[in-house]
Amino acid sequence: MCLRFVFLLITRLISWLRLSRREETWKTAEILILRHQLIILQRRQPPRPDLDWADRALLATLPAVIPKARRLGLRLLAMPDTIVRWHRGIVRRRWAVRSMRGKTGRPVTRRNIRVLIVRLARENPGWGYRRIHGELAGLGVKVAASTVREILKDAGIDPTPRRAHPAWPQFLHSQAGAILACDFFTVNLLNGTQAFVLAVIEHASRRIRILGVTAHPTGAWTAQQARNLLMDLGEQAQRVKFMICDRGSNYTAAFDAVLADAEIRAVLCSVRTPRMNAVAERWIGGCRRELLDRTLIWNETRLRRLLREYETHHHQHRPHRPPDSAAPLKPLPEPVDLDQHRVRRHSRVGGMINEYRLVA
Repeated sequence: MCLRFVFLLITRLISWLRLSRREETWKTAEILILRHQLIILQRRQPPRPDLDWADRALLATLPAVIPKARRLGLRLLAMPDTIVRWHRGIVRRRWAVRSMRGKTGRPVTRRNIRVLIVRLARENPGWGYRRIHGELAGLGVKVAASTVREILKDAGIDPTPRRAHPAWPQFLHSQAGAILACDFFTVNLLNGTQAFVLAVIEHASRRIRILGVTAHPTGAWTAQQARNLLMDLGEQAQRVKFMICDRGSNYTAAFDAVLADAEIRAVLCSVRTPRMNAVAERWIGGCRRELLDRTLIWNETRLRRLLREYETHHHQHRPHRPPDSAAPLKPLPEPVDLDQHRVRRHSRVGGMINEYRLVA
C-alpha cells in the first residue's frame, strides 16, 4: 500500500508540474470536460452512458481550444472521431439555419406573376398549364410549369381543361357582335288601356333601340318595325347574323322574311325559358325598376317621351358591366383629380333618375 501511495504521489506530482506549464485557457477547458463527464456518469442510466444533444455539443466544442497533441491523451467517454463527427454536425446545422433564415422552402412566386397566370387561364379557357407556361416563357417570365399548375389549382381552375369544345362564355363573347335580341313588354296606362313596347338590344355593346309603342301589336306592325330596324342599322346590319325572340304570335312569317332578306336568322327561345333571352329580359327589368314602376303614365305619347329620354340616359350615361362599366355610346373618361373638380347632379325624367357630371 505504501509503494502504491508513493507511486500515485509521484505521478500526480509530475502531472501537477506538467499542468503548471500549460496555458490557462485549454487547461480550464480540459477541467470542464472532465467535470462534465463525471456529471454524465453520475446520472441514473444504463451501463453505457446515454449522451443527449447538449452533452454532445459541449464535448464537441470544448476540445477545439485544446492542442491537438493533448486531445489524444484525454480520457473521454467518446472516441475522437465521434467528437469530430459531432462537431461537423453542429457546424452543418448552424450554417443550414443561417442560410435558410427567412426563406424556407421554394421561393414564393410574386403576386403579379400569380395574377398574370390566373388571367391567362380565364381569358383562354382551352389553355392548359403547359400552354400557359410556354406563353410566360415567351414573355420572359421565368417560372416552372409545376408552379403554374399549383397556382391554377389554388385558384380553382382546372390545369388541364378539355379542348374539344369552347366554353359557353367564350363562345357567346365571340358571337356577341352578331347577335340582336328583341322582346315585347307591357305598360299599364292611366286611361285604362295597355301599351305594348317592342325593344331590340345589341349583345356586344348593350345598345338599346325602342322600335315602337302600340296598343295592338299585330304581325304586320311587328314586320314593319323590323324594316325600320334594318334601315336604322344601315351598313351595320351586315355583321348581324342572329335575332333572338320568343314564340309570341306577333312574330309572324313576314317578320322572319324581313330578317331573312338581310341574312339574319330568327332564333326562337324555348317555351318558358326566359334565360335564353336574358340580355333583353335584364334590360326590361331595369327599365321597370328605374322608370316605369316609379311614375304614372297617362297615355302612349307620354310613354314614348319617357322611353326616349330613358334611352338617351341608357346610351350616354348609365354604366354597364360588360363593356368595363362604360355607357354604350360614351367611353370612360381619363382619371381625374377630385380636388380640382366638383360633382354636380343632373336629373332626368322628372327627377326619378340622377346623372352626375364633373364641373371645374
